[in-house]
Amino acid sequence: MKVIASTLRKGNVVERDDGKLYVILSAENIHPGKGTPVTQLDMRRIVDGVKVSDRYRTTEQVERAFVEDREHTFLYSDDEGFHFMNPETYDQVAVPPDVVGDQAPYLQEGMAVQVSQHNGVPLSIELPQRVVFEVAETEPVTKGQTASSSYKPAVLSNGVRTLVPPHISAGTKIVVMTADGSYVERAKG
Repeated sequence: MKVIASTLRKGNVVERDDGKLYVILSAENIHPGKGTPVTQLDMRRIVDGVKVSDRYRTTEQVERAFVEDREHTFLYSDDEGFHFMNPETYDQVAVPPDVVGDQAPYLQEGMAVQVSQHNGVPLSIELPQRVVFEVAETEPVTKGQTASSSYKPAVLSNGVRTLVPPHISAGTKIVVMTADGSYVERAKG
């Protein structure tokens, strides 16, 4: 199925001229002051994991491979990889660590994620945009520090480092973006 390059997103799978499938790691639309807007794609070749970069004109047609996206529930991880279960069929799939990549720390038991597969081979996973974690450690509030001042470093219960507002203390549950671990808000409830 041909799609316009500018509509491609992280996790999509494309078929390049070499006939091989590539999963998109990042897609950025670049609009220079002069010249033609382009879409910069960083991709990983599925068969061997080789990373490549490509630029397309934003209006150029790219072959998008048919990929089955299904919701799965995260169960656990072990030496084989990360194990997910299809809640409808109870079929389990093991996703290799290189496919999960830097999203691994955000996986929580029972979390619903989208698993993309091509002919039964897991290609990518998509986490919920926002997840709740507890702040494991952060600097104490210093007197006179106002809410408008800069954020302070913190370590979440999953080991990820992030920045939080001064009023957040250790033990507080916060909402973070899974894309980059950035602070969104204090968790409600």
